[in-house]
Amino acid sequence: MTTKNISRILNPPAPHMVGDGFRVHNFFPNGYQLDMSPFYMLDYNAKIEFSARNHPRGVGIHPHRGFETVTIAYHGAIAHHDSAGNSGIIYPGDVQWMTAASGILHKEYHEENFSKKGGLFQMVQLWVNLPAKDKMSRPKYQDVKQSEMAKFFLPNHTGTIEIIAGSFEGQKGSISTFTPIEMYNARLNKGSKVSLNFPKKFNTSLVVIDGNIQINDLDVATADQMVSFKNDGELISIEALTDAIVLILSGEPINEPIAAYGPFLMNNNEEIKQAIADYNEGRFGYLEE
Repeated sequence: MTTKNISRILNPPAPHMVGDGFRVHNFFPNGYQLDMSPFYMLDYNAKIEFSARNHPRGVGIHPHRGFETVTIAYHGAIAHHDSAGNSGIIYPGDVQWMTAASGILHKEYHEENFSKKGGLFQMVQLWVNLPAKDKMSRPKYQDVKQSEMAKFFLPNHTGTIEIIAGSFEGQKGSISTFTPIEMYNARLNKGSKVSLNFPKKFNTSLVVIDGNIQINDLDVATADQMVSFKNDGELISIEALTDAIVLILSGEPINEPIAAYGPFLMNNNEEIKQAIADYNEGRFGYLEE
């Protein structure tokens, strides 16, 4: 097997607000032109202190169709409600995976107690594209608490790989996906090393959530940077130069046309028009403010 070499090490783009609760750096598709299919978007909320307030910050009711949203909490707490009747709160280490598919309304806010106290907040949200055959499937909701997540413990207590989706060293994540996806949180102690093995054709990247790492014994990436890889090999090695947390993403590309418009991710403009019409006619269900 050969090394999967680095394509680019990317600094976080200028931040912008999503609603009043999420200060995000959009690594792609707007920040950098990256082909990361099946991942369509990555918003990274770097560490930020939010002041206490009684009315929770967040994003009000909005629709989605044609893809999935994945929210990973690192600091703070996020509450979710949607028009399929799902609701939940994720705390540091937890993951929420919402399949919008044929259409859903949802809202995301800082959890009430966190909002009243304020504090450090850090999270990632991904949009995962769906194949054409699955875009109009039934919406669903999966959440995984960190305490229940599949884990692989590195030798000599040097770190933990938390498997959100896919599998690592025989440990399989509980999230079901429509296409092959590997998604892990690597929590590494200083000096620890881990080897990853992904198919050559899989689009692969990582986000350094905390700390500093060395990749393939060559390049150093630091907190808040994203590393994208070439499709030229299978193996990646990571060494933690400090205690570190690394979000690892790899997936089989969906080789289909994309038509994107606001909160809709379809295959052609006619499907976008239909999504807008269905939303305007109330076919995405009802969600109370």
